[in-house]
Amino acid sequence: MRRTPTPVRHTPTAVGRTPTTLSALLLTLAALFLGTPTPAQATAARTATVPAATAPLTLEAAFPAPGNGWAKVERYLDTTPGFRTEQYPADGRGDQDGARRTYFGGTGQPSSSRFLLYSATGWDTGSRPTPVLLVHGANDNADRAWANPGESGTCGASACPSTGLAQYLAGTGHRVFAIGFAHKQGDNLLQAQAVGDAVALIRARLGVPQVDVVAWSKGEVAARAYVSSVRPSWGRAYAGDVRRLITLGGPNGGLDYVYAHGWSFDLASWPACGGTANAPSPHLYMTCYGTYTAQPCLGVLPTGGYDCYPGQRQLLARWDGRYGVDGAAQDWWTTYYGGQGFYTSGQGIQAAIDAGSLIAPLQQAGVPAPVRTYLLAGGSADIPGVLNENRGPSDGIVFTASALDTTGIATIGGTRLLTGLNHLELAWAPEAESQVDNWLA
Repeated sequence: MRRTPTPVRHTPTAVGRTPTTLSALLLTLAALFLGTPTPAQATAARTATVPAATAPLTLEAAFPAPGNGWAKVERYLDTTPGFRTEQYPADGRGDQDGARRTYFGGTGQPSSSRFLLYSATGWDTGSRPTPVLLVHGANDNADRAWANPGESGTCGASACPSTGLAQYLAGTGHRVFAIGFAHKQGDNLLQAQAVGDAVALIRARLGVPQVDVVAWSKGEVAARAYVSSVRPSWGRAYAGDVRRLITLGGPNGGLDYVYAHGWSFDLASWPACGGTANAPSPHLYMTCYGTYTAQPCLGVLPTGGYDCYPGQRQLLARWDGRYGVDGAAQDWWTTYYGGQGFYTSGQGIQAAIDAGSLIAPLQQAGVPAPVRTYLLAGGSADIPGVLNENRGPSDGIVFTASALDTTGIATIGGTRLLTGLNHLELAWAPEAESQVDNWLA
C-alpha cells in the first residue's frame, strides 16, 4: 500500500534508528589497504610516448616487481580532449589508497585520463595465443580483485585466499593483464575508453590482433560500452580487437539496489548519521539526530554542481515490477518513486535513470556478433557484513536474472549459474576460475 508521508522539512525529528555499523556497502565493497612499494620497488620511468598504434597514450611511470603476482605496473596518460578529473567526495572516502596512490603519482584523486596497466608474471612467456585483460568493478582495484582477494579482509568469505584469478590464469599459460581505474565509482564511458586504450597497448606490445576481456561487476558495463561503441563523440571507437567477453556478476540487466534499500545506504554513507562508506545515496536530504541535512555530492543524481557517483547512475534499471521494493525500509515509497518522506527527500529511481543510465543504450547498441560473450552469475546472497539483495534470486548484490540477461548480445558462448557463490566470490573461487579458464580455451 502506498504510504502518504508527512513532510518534515521545517520540523526535523531525530532518526529513530542509530547506525552502529556500515550495514550496506555497494557492489564490491572493498576497504582497500595495501602497503606502498619501497623506493627500490617503485621507479618512475622517463616520460615516453608509446607506439603510434596506441597514440595518444603516454607512459608516465613504471613500477617493477610490485608484488601480488604482478611483474610490473605502469601508469598511462590518455591526452585525448574530453577526459577530465571527476569529482571525489571531499572527506576522502573515494580517494585512491595503498599502493594505488603511489602508482597514480602520489595523489588520491587522479584524473580519469590516467589508468594503470598491470602485467602478471608470465605476460611475455605464456603459451596461450590470445592475451587476457581483467577489468575490476566499483570501489575496488586490480590488486584486491584479481591478485590478492584477502588484501582488505573483504572477499565474501570468512577465509580469504592470497592469490586470485590473475595467478590462476597465468598458471594455465595465459598472458594476463589488468586495468586499474582512476576513480573508484567513475563514469563508465570514460572507463570504457581506458579499456580500449589497454587493449590497444596489449596488442601493440605482443603483436596480437585481439584480446580476451574478463569483466567483473561494474567493470562489465565499461567493457561492454567499449565493444558496443557506446561512447562520447570524442571517444575511441571499437576496433574489432576483442575476441571474447566474459562477465562475472555483471549487471547486464541493470540493478536498483541503492533505491530499493535506500534507508540502509543512508545510514552507511550519510556523514551526519555517522556513515563513511564510499557509496551513493538515493536522497538529497536526510534527518540525522534531529537535523535535516543535505549531502549533494553523495547523491546518485547530479545536484548543485556535484556528481561524485556517475558510474552508479549508469547501472540503474527498475526491478520493482518483478521483485517489488523493500517495504520494510523507512521511507521506502518516496525513496524509490521520489518525493518527501518522513525523514528523507529524493527524486526517485526513474529520474536517475533518465539522467543517464547506460543499461538500455547498451542493450540497444548490442555486442557485435564476432565478440563471443559468456555470462557467469552467482546464486548465493550471503556476503558477510552486507545487507544482501533478498527480493529475488541474487548473488547478494546483482539479481541472477540481471547477470544472465542476454538482451542485445548477438553471440552467446555460454552462461552458467554457480549457486553456491556470492558476488565477491565470483572473482576468485576455484569453481569460477575453472569456468573462466574453460571459456577462454
